[in-house]
Amino acid sequence: MTAGPRGGNRALIALAGLLLLGAGGAVLVAGLGAAPDAVLLSEATRERWQDRAWWWPAVMAALAVLVVLALMWLAAQLRRPRAPEVLVDTHDGGAATLRGRALEAALEAEAEAVDGVARARVRLTGAGAAPEAYVSLYVEPDADPAFMLTALTDTVLHHARATTGLPVLPVEVHVRAAGRRVGRVT
Repeated sequence: MTAGPRGGNRALIALAGLLLLGAGGAVLVAGLGAAPDAVLLSEATRERWQDRAWWWPAVMAALAVLVVLALMWLAAQLRRPRAPEVLVDTHDGGAATLRGRALEAALEAEAEAVDGVARARVRLTGAGAAPEAYVSLYVEPDADPAFMLTALTDTVLHHARATTGLPVLPVEVHVRAAGRRVGRVT
């Protein structure tokens, strides 16, 4: 296993999987050896909290919190981590590091300078030596998407590759219409 948060997550996933597998196996073994009309929980166990009005709402609330936490954890696992630093070739045999957020901000500023782009958001992911860019362009209604993509690849991304010394910078571009507030008519 690797060190760091990913390694810890993998260890927790493996441990949880083993515990669930063991619990499921124990229930299966207990169920195979029991009579066909036997139940897992006895009637006394099921009715133990029946006269308490707070019990079932508390159980449902606890289960709802567990489901929300599990979904948040799953979303965190699926999210791509940001590139904290990008290695920049200094052309003298050495290398320098550039903060990933600084490069993101520079790419956003250059992309927003393109005609027709109302707003741009850039996210760099991957390793420092081979980052990937995810660009969201929010465009004006009268903008020409072909012109914007050409300007983005020919100027903004070319400038980023030349500045950082990266031979390639894979990019995924999402083009969306910029939201406009419509004035009220009275």
